[in-house]
Amino acid sequence: MHARSTTVMGQPGMMESGISHARDVVMPKVRAMEGCIGMSVLADRATGRCIVTTAWRDEDAMKATAGAVMSMRAEAAAMMGGEATVDEWEVAYLHRDHRAADGACARVTWTACDPAAVERVIDAFKMGIMPHVEQLEGFCSASLFVDRPSGRGCLTVTYDSEPAMAVTRDAAIGLRADLAQETGMRITEVGEFSLAVAHLDVPELV
Repeated sequence: MHARSTTVMGQPGMMESGISHARDVVMPKVRAMEGCIGMSVLADRATGRCIVTTAWRDEDAMKATAGAVMSMRAEAAAMMGGEATVDEWEVAYLHRDHRAADGACARVTWTACDPAAVERVIDAFKMGIMPHVEQLEGFCSASLFVDRPSGRGCLTVTYDSEPAMAVTRDAAIGLRADLAQETGMRITEVGEFSLAVAHLDVPELV
């Protein structure tokens, strides 16, 4: 499975209209496309940063829709008052303890490593980190996206609520440090978001 993430650095005051547009206009169109298996929207309402992620059955399905979504991406970015950047990923791991409900939040960690070490990072995350992540308060789901040619990764852990995510911050710092030390990867950024739209219906991939 593969995923395309569109990040818009918009205006905080335009965030709600942009989320509504993504949910009510963009999502039905995208989900009707061949090979689409879901869409999610992460929002940082304080900064105006929004990440729209669509999941696809395979890389061919994702690539085949690239042209069709360009105009929708531009329209959504304009509604949020910002510019859009796009990343394409392989879905290397996904585990869902339970479905996210209203009020769910997500912590996203972006990483970089030697492309030759990507498989090592995936294995270390699955076997060494996830057993601890699953025990964190309010844990809902976790995913790991990778771009093998560049060595970049995107690790997302979803929690039931903002308070639950807040109390896990120290533990998450330690787990990130453990993974970096074991694999040599670098943490390039960490962000916390509200899960504004939760329909990324990727099946379990462990």
